[in-house]
Amino acid sequence: MTTVAVLDYGAGNVRSAVRAVAAAGAEVTLTADHDVIDDSDGLLVPGVGAFSAVMAGLRHVGAVDLIRDRHAQGRPLLGICVGLQVFFARGEEHGVETEGIGLWPGAVTGLNAPVVPHMGWTQISAPATSAMFSGIEDERFYFVHSYAATEPPPGTIVTTARHGEDFVAAVEDGTTWAAQFHPEKSAAAGQQLLRNWLATFPGPTPSS
Repeated sequence: MTTVAVLDYGAGNVRSAVRAVAAAGAEVTLTADHDVIDDSDGLLVPGVGAFSAVMAGLRHVGAVDLIRDRHAQGRPLLGICVGLQVFFARGEEHGVETEGIGLWPGAVTGLNAPVVPHMGWTQISAPATSAMFSGIEDERFYFVHSYAATEPPPGTIVTTARHGEDFVAAVEDGTTWAAQFHPEKSAAAGQQLLRNWLATFPGPTPSS
């Protein structure tokens, strides 16, 4: 069976992500053990809360270089919510700038919207080339965030959404995918997205 490691670095509310990936057809382990992660077919990086706190947690378990290496090696990687945000070069919160993992250039900044946080179900706008949203192009997904990236990373497939302004809702960069919304809270559409991710893994197709 396809194996996925969900990175355990102290982020809250990760059990729903573990359950959702398992329901999508993978064998899932919540772990910070580098050997277990290296042996897993896929790595999911969850993220809830502040950019700076997530980066501190990732550094604490030695995951920054681990994530960079996995991306460089072209091994399946998925970031969710702040897990997407930290893939960018930096985050700016309350006047404080924090260095990100730096898979992509650019900054994550406060949403320019009349109501913040952006919370609830929102329609995404996916390009025809998207594998992430195959079969779910017209669906709504569940967002909870006050910050976002607005500049698409060069050379990637970018899906956008709008809340006050257009922002990056998802990125597909080879085998590295990331979503600003929560697939694990997005009902059937989120489950299909996770199945789409597992279908990109080399080897046997995961069971459904």
